[in-house]
Amino acid sequence: MTEFWVGTSWKMTKTLAQAREFARGVGARADWPVRPFVVPPATALAAVAAELGPASPVRVGAQDAHWEDAGAWTGEVSVPQVADAGATMLEIGHSERREYFGETDERVNLKVLAAVRHGLLPLICVGESAEVRRAGGAAEFVADQVRAALAGVPAGVPVLIAYEPIWAIGATGRPARPEAVAEMAVVIAAAAGTRAAVLYGGSVNLGNAVELARVPGIGGLFIGRAAWEVSDYLCIADAVGDLVA
Repeated sequence: MTEFWVGTSWKMTKTLAQAREFARGVGARADWPVRPFVVPPATALAAVAAELGPASPVRVGAQDAHWEDAGAWTGEVSVPQVADAGATMLEIGHSERREYFGETDERVNLKVLAAVRHGLLPLICVGESAEVRRAGGAAEFVADQVRAALAGVPAGVPVLIAYEPIWAIGATGRPARPEAVAEMAVVIAAAAGTRAAVLYGGSVNLGNAVELARVPGIGGLFIGRAAWEVSDYLCIADAVGDLVA
């Protein structure tokens, strides 16, 4: 198995039945040409992990968790709780969390430290807005996000960093040009060091996945709606796998 990651976050979609059906579909495959992962909503986390089983090559991540291990945090879930449900990864700092739920760089860092403390692989999302990019500040903005997220994390601890420019996310987003992704991969690697694999996310689909996977410095793809069907996810994984195998 290569170290090129291909995964998908379901955001706030899929019922338990739909989540189990997806897990059965990907779980039926044994020979993966990439490092596969899925990030279901909290309601389906345990069901997906149970359906796949502990021996599955498909890793399961949680979309968010609180930085405290326990306490009076109504509506939140902790890192120990998502680990108990079967998560081995934790998505942290997605732009939607930052924009709509007040996620600051400081809170992202607290969540990264909590994930590391409990042995989960952090999947840290970073990315600039269209306004920041137009102003010429994208590199500095993203580098600051990376450095803040990794403050206090020992140098030898592996992390994944997903570069997801805000303007590239969602149904109306447009993928970043490969040369822009390559430039940002250099920026992220310089800020994070060799501990990090850099993934690209933002309007990834079957039509552009191979081109984006070819970008120097990119070690994976983080996909949204284009991989919410099992067949689509497997097609993208196969297309990229042929390239990186």
